[in-house]
Amino acid sequence: MWKSAKGICLFMLIFILVTMAACSSNTESPDGKKELTVVYRSPGSVDSLKKFFDSGVVDEFEKEHPDIDVKIAPITASEGDYFSKVALQMKSAETAPDVVSEDTFMLNSDANAGYLEPLDDRISDWDEWGNIIENLKSGVTAEDGKVYGVPSTSDSRGLWYSKELFQEAGLPVPWEPKNWNDVLDAAITIKEKTDGVTPLFMQVGKANGEAVSMQTLEMLLYGTGDTLYDETDKKWVVDSPGLLDSFRFIEQVYNKENLGPDFSVVMSGQSGNVAFQQLFPQKKLAIALDGSWNARNWAENGAAPIENVEEKIGFAPMPTQEGQDPGTITMSGGWAWAIPSKADMKEEAWEFIQFLMEKENSISRSLTDGNLNTRTDAVEVEAYVNRPYAKEAQAFLENAQFRPANDKYPAVSTQLQTVVEAVATGKLSPDDAVEQYKAGVERVVGKENTKVAE
Repeated sequence: MWKSAKGICLFMLIFILVTMAACSSNTESPDGKKELTVVYRSPGSVDSLKKFFDSGVVDEFEKEHPDIDVKIAPITASEGDYFSKVALQMKSAETAPDVVSEDTFMLNSDANAGYLEPLDDRISDWDEWGNIIENLKSGVTAEDGKVYGVPSTSDSRGLWYSKELFQEAGLPVPWEPKNWNDVLDAAITIKEKTDGVTPLFMQVGKANGEAVSMQTLEMLLYGTGDTLYDETDKKWVVDSPGLLDSFRFIEQVYNKENLGPDFSVVMSGQSGNVAFQQLFPQKKLAIALDGSWNARNWAENGAAPIENVEEKIGFAPMPTQEGQDPGTITMSGGWAWAIPSKADMKEEAWEFIQFLMEKENSISRSLTDGNLNTRTDAVEVEAYVNRPYAKEAQAFLENAQFRPANDKYPAVSTQLQTVVEAVATGKLSPDDAVEQYKAGVERVVGKENTKVAE
C-alpha cells in the first residue's frame, strides 16, 4: 500500500511539473525573456500588417522592453475561420494569446462569452484615449457598457463612381446625390447612354457574408432612420418601413431596372474583386456602393493600378433616403486591439497596445495597409491625408453608424444575407422578405426579443 501511495505521489509530482512547464512555455522564450504573443488575421500572400510589424516597430518595442520577446503569430484564414480559431485559443489559459486583433463585428460576442478583458480601468489612465475618434469608441463598447478594445483601424462606405463614364453620359462631376432617387436616376441614365457598362453594383450574394449585411442592407436601412436593434427596448426590429423600403431599393436595382451585374458575378464570393480589380479599371462599372478600403486596389502597388486615379474615379457619400438629416450615412467597422481574459501577460499586453497606438506608429500602419486611421490627429499628417480618397473617407465617419453591440448580431446578419439574396434574385418580394426575415430572427433570438416598429 505504501509503495502504491508513493508511486501515486511521484506521478502527481511529475504531472504538476510538466503542467507548470507547459503553462510557462506561453510566457518565456528560449532566451529566458517573457514572450508576448500577438495574434491577428492574415489574408495570406499580401499581409500588410506583417509588413508593418517587420518595418522595425517590434524591434523598437523590444529595445524599450529588453525583458520581452514579441511573438507575432498570424492566423491565415477566412474571416469566419479566423473567428472560430481565435475563440478556440482564447478558451484556454494555455493557448490564449496576450494581444488579439478583434473585428469589431465579433467583439461584443467574444466579450459576452468571457473571452476578453475589460479595459475601462486602463483607458481611464491613458492620455491617448482622448485622441481616438469619439464615434469609433461605440464600436468597441459591448452591451454591458464596458470597453473591450482599442480601435486600431477603421473604414467607411460610400458610392464609388466612374468620372469618365459619368461625363460620357452627361452626368455631373463631381457627383453629389442628395437622396436614393438621385442614385437610381444616375444608374438608369448610365444604362440608357452607355453600352457594355454595369450601372450599379451592390453586394447581394450571401457568399459574400457580412458585406451583404453591412455594405448594402445596413447602408440603406440606417439611411431611412430605422435600425436593426432598439437599444432602449433591447429588442431586434424585425419589421419597419425602412426595412421594407431597403428591400424595395434592392429589388428596383436588380429586378425592375436590371442595373446590376450578371448574377454569375454577384453570387460569387469574389464579386468585390471583380468589381474593383476588373470592372472599374476597364471602365465597365459606373457606380458601386462599397467600402473605402477598395482604393488600395488602384494604388501603384495594388492589384489593379490606375494612373491619376482621382481624375477617373470619385467617392461620394451615400445620401439618406430622402436627404433628411444628417444628409449622408455610412456604416463603419474595423479592427481593434484587445486582451484575452486568460492572457498571461496583461500588463505587458497593454504596454504593447499603447505603443502600437502612439501617433507615429498608428499612422505608419495606416500608410502601410491603406485603412482609415482611428486617431483624431491623423488629419494633421500630410502623408496620410494626401492619399487618394483619404479626406473623403475620413469625413464620412462624422455620420457613422455601427452594427448592434449584441452577441446575437452574427446570427441575425446571416438571416439578412439570405433574405437580401432572395430579393435580388426575385425569389422573394420585399413584403415576403420582411416576413421571412421576421420569422428567421424570431427563431434565432426568440420572439420575446423582437419587435415591430410603430
